[in-house]
Amino acid sequence: MKTLPSLKIGDVTLKFPILLAPMAGYTDMAFRKVCLGFGAGGVYTEVANAVSMLRNSKPTLHLLYSTDDEHPIAGHIYGCDPSVMAEAARITEATGQFDYIDINCGCPVRKIVRKGSGAALMKNPRLMGEIVSAVRKAVALPVTVKTRIGFYDTDINIDETARIVEDAGACALAIHARTAEQGHAGPALWEHILRVKGRAAIPIIGNGGIKTPEAAIEAMDTGVDGVMIARGAVGSPWIFRQIHQLLNGDEPSVPSLAEKKELILSHLDDLIELKVIEAQHRKKKVTPEQSAVLHFRAQLYRYLKGSPRFREVKTRLQFLMTREGVIETIDIAHDN
Repeated sequence: MKTLPSLKIGDVTLKFPILLAPMAGYTDMAFRKVCLGFGAGGVYTEVANAVSMLRNSKPTLHLLYSTDDEHPIAGHIYGCDPSVMAEAARITEATGQFDYIDINCGCPVRKIVRKGSGAALMKNPRLMGEIVSAVRKAVALPVTVKTRIGFYDTDINIDETARIVEDAGACALAIHARTAEQGHAGPALWEHILRVKGRAAIPIIGNGGIKTPEAAIEAMDTGVDGVMIARGAVGSPWIFRQIHQLLNGDEPSVPSLAEKKELILSHLDDLIELKVIEAQHRKKKVTPEQSAVLHFRAQLYRYLKGSPRFREVKTRLQFLMTREGVIETIDIAHDN
């Protein structure tokens, strides 16, 4: 039996250092609960726009919605103005829902980068430090940062960035082992994370390319303080349970068809509940059930990928609008 050390973020202790990474469009309440149920050590909200938060945008604030049984959890926010980010952090803290606040400095999505936020901050590490300092002064919760090894492939500046972020008061730093130019493709260059780990006094969390339970444990063995799993958990959230099983010396297990069906429907039902709450603040042309199923298509694609009749499933996914339709699709996927 092998144990992994707990992860200390300020005054918050995460008993298990393998976390679900924040992902726009995926890490809502419904998916976070699934991953925590399988043993994830912590979760993050989807990224919320600080400017929109100050404007009291209901859709943006809805991204921060969480339930009492989601812990440890970080409120994940982005922006490029230190004073705006500080106020957004205050709003996040005031919800009373979060254990710490995470600043996004690594999202490569163009509409975010164009505003000077997300991964664009890698071009200006001093501004990143000013944001961290402002947020740290504004809240009592621990403050962490998620970033990348650099913006351009030809300019890996994570060493400078890490030093500035640490000096500004960040309690931990999560590093995606790719540049913004790489996006989510290409090799994950973990050597840059390990170099930073060798010099940093704060916890360093590694992210990028972790798609199997074995890879997660191997990553921890390199000496990082924690590991984030992103797309490796989409469609197979039981990866967290498999990590625990491996550590216990057991064979990693995959849910049976019946268990998978129950899991998928439970996930969808939580998402429908979330859409019901959202509908109270945001009028849509579709019902909460329809909205949830539309949103769930990407998750269902990954859940059912590799099933015997997946080609037919892909066609059906384009037209799914009801919970009953999801049930029929699950049954068709595994009908030989």
